Amino acid sequence: AEGSAEWKPLSAFPEFAGALRTQGAPALAAAPPASPTDWANQILAREPELRIGDCLAGGWSFLASNAGFVFATVFVVWLANAAMMFTPIVGGIVYLLLAGVFTGGLYLACLRRMRGEAVGVGSVFDGFRLCFVQLMLAGALSQLLAGIGMYLCLVPWIYLAVAWKFALPLVADKHLEFWSAMELSRKVVTRVWFKVFLLLFLVFLPFLAFQAFNAARTMSFVVNLLRDVNFDPAQAMTSLRGQAWAFMKQTMLIAVLGQGILFVNLLYAVGAVAHAYENLFGPRKS
Repeated sequence: AEGSAEWKPLSAFPEFAGALRTQGAPALAAAPPASPTDWANQILAREPELRIGDCLAGGWSFLASNAGFVFATVFVVWLANAAMMFTPIVGGIVYLLLAGVFTGGLYLACLRRMRGEAVGVGSVFDGFRLCFVQLMLAGALSQLLAGIGMYLCLVPWIYLAVAWKFALPLVADKHLEFWSAMELSRKVVTRVWFKVFLLLFLVFLPFLAFQAFNAARTMSFVVNLLRDVNFDPAQAMTSLRGQAWAFMKQTMLIAVLGQGILFVNLLYAVGAVAHAYENLFGPRKS
């Protein structure tokens, strides 16, 4: 409508409702706002709502009703990210630059499907076509800054990882500039941070439990190694060199197993996170 910053399907307007009521087509997907700044101000002006129970149930219902689509799209993105991560030398840099583009495309495809739009597996690559640079910058910058926070102190890393969770969907769905999306995600999530943290903890619990087990196992290995050499650093390095090949093989096996658990976890997680995004940034039901 002229003078409005929000896009709506024609059926939402009284003058078209009668003509469209008899048509069985699904609701049109939400289009990017005409004025991203005005839309962001509207989101910030309202009180954020996150219904954890609805998001958890929505993740299962979305997977159950779109099993083939979810499996295929998650597999494509998971395989691309895993291939980048395990590529020697340049893999880490490529992952830093492209992981956000793939992940943003995955969330966009799931959101469009959730809204009733007919989308296929190829939609996960829409991030490259629609907003490649902004998704790349949002993904890379959020990883770098959160990583710095992790090395400085665990608390800033956890806060930023949760606060920026919706930056990529905001770039892909609303075509926001990368920093605007990161800031909008942070400002909205901060007001319900503990709810979002709890939701993400529950949604990614299998993968987090595996990571905690792996961290405890690694710590136990290091402590036992030091204890065997009476905590002598020089002898510990010598002993480690003797076990290097076996340790590397076991570490690689654990990494592959972790990626497998992440894939299974993502089948459910993408739907739950997409529902949370709609709770916080979608149109409110009257």
